[in-house]
Amino acid sequence: MSPELIFKDPILVNLLVMNIWNWKFTFFLLYTYCSRWIRSELYTAIVDLEELLKTEAILAETLQNYISQQETKLVILKKQAAHYISELEKASKDPTDYLANPINAYLLVKRLTSEWKNTENLMKNDLYEEISNNLTALRENIKFPTDEDLSGAAIALTRLQDTYNLDTESLARGELNGVQYSTKLSSDDCFELGRQSYNNKDFYHTVLWMQEALRKHETEQNETIISKWEILEYLAYSLYMLGNVHKAAELTEELLIIFPDHERAKGNLEYYKTHLQKNRHHEKKKGDDGEDDKEKVTDQLDSFTLEKRSKYEMLCRGETGMTVREISKLKCRYTHKNNPFLLIAPLKEEDAYLNPRILLYRKIIYPNEIEIIKNKAKPRLQRATVQNHQTGEQEPAHYRISKSAWLKDTEDPVIANVRRRVEDMTSLTVTTAEELQVVNYGIGGHYEPHFDFAREEEKNAFKSLGTGNRIATMSDVAQGGATVFPLLDVALWPERGSAAFWFNLHTSGMGNYLTRHAACPVLQGSKWVSNVWLHEYGQEFVRPCRLEDANTLNS
Repeated sequence: MSPELIFKDPILVNLLVMNIWNWKFTFFLLYTYCSRWIRSELYTAIVDLEELLKTEAILAETLQNYISQQETKLVILKKQAAHYISELEKASKDPTDYLANPINAYLLVKRLTSEWKNTENLMKNDLYEEISNNLTALRENIKFPTDEDLSGAAIALTRLQDTYNLDTESLARGELNGVQYSTKLSSDDCFELGRQSYNNKDFYHTVLWMQEALRKHETEQNETIISKWEILEYLAYSLYMLGNVHKAAELTEELLIIFPDHERAKGNLEYYKTHLQKNRHHEKKKGDDGEDDKEKVTDQLDSFTLEKRSKYEMLCRGETGMTVREISKLKCRYTHKNNPFLLIAPLKEEDAYLNPRILLYRKIIYPNEIEIIKNKAKPRLQRATVQNHQTGEQEPAHYRISKSAWLKDTEDPVIANVRRRVEDMTSLTVTTAEELQVVNYGIGGHYEPHFDFAREEEKNAFKSLGTGNRIATMSDVAQGGATVFPLLDVALWPERGSAAFWFNLHTSGMGNYLTRHAACPVLQGSKWVSNVWLHEYGQEFVRPCRLEDANTLNS
């Protein structure tokens, strides 16, 4: 049939249109089916399945890398857990003795601050929400050291290092004044001590500890977390700050060999070289170790000069003291002070110095009393404060590191008995005395030279007490470091249960400046002290005011 006839017949035209539409629909279905086969039906041909093997290989490699990373983490975490358990086992035998070693105390704080942060970071990606919440709850409900605690512990070790002339290498070996202890410092431990010193702008100790960290790093490469270039960076800059620019440049060049892309190091090296070129004729040649005078980095307080600090530290070390002639004049005796009770049980009284008179009383507090007083004080211990002479307010200070608590007579018969004993020893009334103060010194705890009495310019001191100035001090020692009087060359070495007594004021009421004293840093052990400060009011008839500055006990 010719086309003309088809298009003239309406029935044939309709049939043609329907056939064309059906063909288009059939083509669409075929296209869709073929597309699905091309994209998805890989299982229908071996050649396509071979491609899947490549995919599986990539996934297997990815999984293997992940497992390796987790295994590495687990090895580190297991090692850290074993370290924690090992230290806990050592400490459990005798916690007090364990913490009496200042290195152990410092490392405990370090483990629970910087080390735990590293451990926690390793765990973080894999922690369940519940575990994470538990850790947060733990921090809220138990004691957890802060970064400030870590800084304080590090400063305490450097204080001990200075006061007792401890060699850095020996201290890192766990050796204190020639006594070898089991605990040693690793390269990472030394680095943290240096870093804390750096944060406190104490570049002198930064250099000492970074040098030790660098020395140890050579033998601990597989065990240390800190990279060598990190040690070099702190060491170089600290040497520069101490004036050894040549050594700073040399170490920075070594750093850049290890870490070529360290931008700050590049800038520092350029600066050091420029500095050396400009000041070569002024540069004072110094030793490679960069040690400089400590006065550059030592913060001085009040009129506490280097000369006085040196005398104080020498007394703490037992390197100086009274002459044989002075010691020969000191006596010891049994005394009753005309007290009926003391006629039966006289006191063991000993001269420690004659003018001003400092007396020692031996075995004045019994061991069971000491334990009762300590147990009463422990829950209430708070950071010890000093009085701001301008405001009269109490505030913490870096030159007094300890915690203290105050106990009332009414709390326990033992406290009342101790204060009654103070009256027997001093012949002074305790009705106007301050409450019994109990002090515990922490890591390297100390109290730099100070006066117990308020000086003329300290108008607001003891104003709230309304009992006048501190006329005398009675200090009972449980155990710990010496109490020294730098102006007298006197060191009172502690004996458990002994007490020291001296008048802070002349009989005229003026302060006796020779009574300036200090509590030496505790090198090893725990120092507990209880103090009773007796005030002027109430003593008028026992120790009447006189114009002359006589300073004898019974004047």
